[in-house]
Formats: sequence, C-alpha cells, structure tokens
Amino acid sequence: MLYQIISFLLEVATGLVGSACLLRLYMQYQRISFRNPVGNLVFALSDWLVLPLRRMVPAVGRWDLSSAIAPFLLKLLQFFLLWLWAGGVAGILAVPVLAVFGVVSMAITGLIGILLIYSVLSWMQARSPLSDVLERLCAPLLLPVRRIVPPVGGFDLSALVLLVLLQVASIVMNYALPAVLVMV
Repeated sequence: MLYQIISFLLEVATGLVGSACLLRLYMQYQRISFRNPVGNLVFALSDWLVLPLRRMVPAVGRWDLSSAIAPFLLKLLQFFLLWLWAGGVAGILAVPVLAVFGVVSMAITGLIGILLIYSVLSWMQARSPLSDVLERLCAPLLLPVRRIVPPVGGFDLSALVLLVLLQVASIVMNYALPAVLVMV
C-alpha cells in the first residue's frame, strides 16, 4: 500500500510539473504570449526546473530543448526512485525506457485535456483569455483533421476525431510498453 501511495504522489508531482514544461515548450513553439493566466501558471510551475537547464541546453530554432528535457528528467527521477523503493529488482535499463514512455503518455494526456477544455469552451461561445490561448494551441492540431473531416450539419467534428486518435495512440502505448520492456 505504501508503494502505491508513493507511486501516486510521484506521478501527480511529475505529471503536474512535466505537463507544465511540455505546455511551455508547445506555447513557445507556437509563439503564444505568456501574458495570460495559462502562461503565468506554466511559468510558476516550470521556471525552477527549465531556467537552470537553459544554462546547459541551448534552444534549437523555435524549440526550447530545456523545456523538452525537463519532463524526461522528472520521469527518470520518478521511475528511478520507484526502482530503488522496489529494491532494484528489475534491470536498471528499464528506468529510461519507462521515462520515455511516461513523457509520451504525459503529452498524449495533456493534448486530450486541452482538446476537451477547448471543445467545452467552444460550445459556450465565451470569449476569454483562456479560450484564445486554447484556440491557438488546438488550431494547428485540428487543421489536418479538418481537411479530412468536413463539418457535418454545421458541427465541427475534428476535435472528436482527434480525441479518438489520441485515445488509440494511448492504447497502442500501453500495449507497446511491456513489449519494449521485455527487450530491455
């Protein structure tokens, strides 16, 4: 029971800060202003980790690599601590593999969350700083889907299609992880 509690708390902590780092990466890539409530939250959660990494890891074009490496380091620490707590039974090589899968899973979950909030706000037709940021975050993701799936009866189903595709990707990840761990 104690292992499950520690695992849960580590997952929440790394998920919160790691997701903020990934959102920071994506917002910087999309050149979305951080002068809004979402940007303030992202900075508050990620500055302590991203800023020191920037001294060692430079940006490449529009990609802030320190914001990309930070979630991996968090997941690496999470799985290393759990590996130690479990007595180091499994091979240590599984820890980086779990960290990579953890970051990808975190990104998929984050995209699903952003799309769900965007969809709900689009139904309300409420204009707010949050809805503008979400529109800028979701538009590049939805554009390719909108080219394939036209509006049906005046309803834009692209967010629903993308949500289904992200769920499928999540299922594939859950089945691929054990297969990859067997190879390690």
